[in-house]
Amino acid sequence: MDILGISAFYHDSAACLLRDGDLVAAAQEERFTRVKHDARFPAKAVAYCLAEGKTSIDRIDAVAFYDKPFLKLERLLESYLAGAPRGLSSFFRSMPIWMRQKIRMRSILRRELDWDGEILFGEHHESHAASAFFPSPFREAAIVTADGVGEWATSSIGEGAGDRVRLRYTQEFPHSLGLLYSAFTYFTGFKVNSGEYKLMGLAPYGEPRYVDRILEELVDLKEDGSFRLNLRFFDYLVGLRMTHRRLDRLFDGPPRKPESPLTRREMDLARSIQAVTEEIMLRMARHARARTGYDRLCLAGGVALNCVANGRILREGPFREIWIQPAAGDAGGALGVAYAVWHQFAEGRRIAPDRGDAQKASLLGPSYTEDEIASALDRLGAVRTRARDEEELVEHVAGAIADGKVVGWFQGRMEFGPRALGSRSILGDPRSPEMQSLMNRKIKFRESFRPFAPSVLLEEVSDWFEIDRASPYMLLTAQVHPRRMRPVDESTAEGLEKLHLVRSEIPAVTHVDGSARLQTVAKEEHPLYHAMISAFHRKTGCPLVINTSFNVRGEPIVCTPEDAYRCFMRTEIDELAIGPFLLRKTAQPAWREAETWREELVLD
Repeated sequence: MDILGISAFYHDSAACLLRDGDLVAAAQEERFTRVKHDARFPAKAVAYCLAEGKTSIDRIDAVAFYDKPFLKLERLLESYLAGAPRGLSSFFRSMPIWMRQKIRMRSILRRELDWDGEILFGEHHESHAASAFFPSPFREAAIVTADGVGEWATSSIGEGAGDRVRLRYTQEFPHSLGLLYSAFTYFTGFKVNSGEYKLMGLAPYGEPRYVDRILEELVDLKEDGSFRLNLRFFDYLVGLRMTHRRLDRLFDGPPRKPESPLTRREMDLARSIQAVTEEIMLRMARHARARTGYDRLCLAGGVALNCVANGRILREGPFREIWIQPAAGDAGGALGVAYAVWHQFAEGRRIAPDRGDAQKASLLGPSYTEDEIASALDRLGAVRTRARDEEELVEHVAGAIADGKVVGWFQGRMEFGPRALGSRSILGDPRSPEMQSLMNRKIKFRESFRPFAPSVLLEEVSDWFEIDRASPYMLLTAQVHPRRMRPVDESTAEGLEKLHLVRSEIPAVTHVDGSARLQTVAKEEHPLYHAMISAFHRKTGCPLVINTSFNVRGEPIVCTPEDAYRCFMRTEIDELAIGPFLLRKTAQPAWREAETWREELVLD
């Protein structure tokens, strides 16, 4: 049975193809359209999934959509009515668009897909829960989901066992952990729905001096992780802003203007809301353990991308193991609703894999043959050499990284989800004290404080980090091992100056609190990537490399060979390894492009 899963129209549209319970393909629309977080109908992602599955729309058995539009419309209408007459301008501006989409969703799907077969709708948080449990390696587990809002639910606690997922408790709008975190993202001058990573990365530079104020004035937090927000301080119910002016008085001034200098206040706000978020997630996890009795936990929803909170749940929570959906946000809803239809509507059996999970390392996107890559490079006039074999390829790349070069790495199938996992990555030397700043300024074109992640050989991870298990999806943080750390005098630096202190043997991936958001690389899942890092290990004694996504700020991760070459030439990446081909920047013809290309990107 072929099931096409769709998420669309809100944020980060995506599609997936599930065949008899096996995940064949999944991709986000943004990768094809080059519009970051593209929320339009995922026509190109659908076309890719069908092509990868060697099928066509007329051979699909069912189409599944990841939430219930009429329930979402009901919530919007009730929210506006409850807040009337406030928000009338927002209502008249946005509701005609929402009405057209919500009421006509079934006909929109039929038109966009040219489809007259069965269309099934799942509930938003049930889709998240299904995306967390069904691909996981667990036969039974507690489930926690948390995001901004679905139809009414903003978080849920449930359980998965065998072929069934059941939600036992939900918290409902407007009391939302995702929206609370996004409100602080907005207040500190970052963009909602993409700047949350920045807020998390900024947190270690500050002090938690606003925690008590948040818990006394904004959040009435219960022992089970449920809470109520003081809605007097927020405008997201009916307004066009996330926060009300009352929040300005509570936190010592108005919201920071985007792109303006960061101050101690923003750092302390980031640290404080991060601490509150971690506490809420820990309490939800403990309650899930008590309610379900299971000692394994699955996580999904946008808040599950907060790898610092995930790391605390693993270290301090009551669970023996946790598994987080790599595409935890709305994109993963496409995958989740397809699984839910297969198991809970079609009654398909779930067969947990013998080892690992069923996510296939989240390498679910397009790949390109040698001939396809060569043709693309020829059209671009690129100058290249071809490695004789994979051994020469990985030895060359490892040597270039060891020599201080930055390398674009384009190999195999594209990743599904927001993280680059060694297929569409930019790589560098983690031992270099200058590499973190250099890659942020000259390659990513983003804020200097943002940390980079290490990709580390699975068999070496416990020798370099305080973790005893795999973290294949870059969704956990761990402390750098004490024997790899160096003593530093913290009194010599304030705020962002802390960035320049050399804290460990691997300063480019060690955050200011001594942590790292790490990806473990297993030979069975990533043979070529593992071989390259192993070659770097032999040359340097260091079994890890910097891994950041192959893109610049404001654009999606690259998808095609053309995307990769364009990013290579636009930036100060030194070399590009694309399929079997090696390209040096100094050998390329002059790159001609309008100088305004960066201005045309929508900065996140």
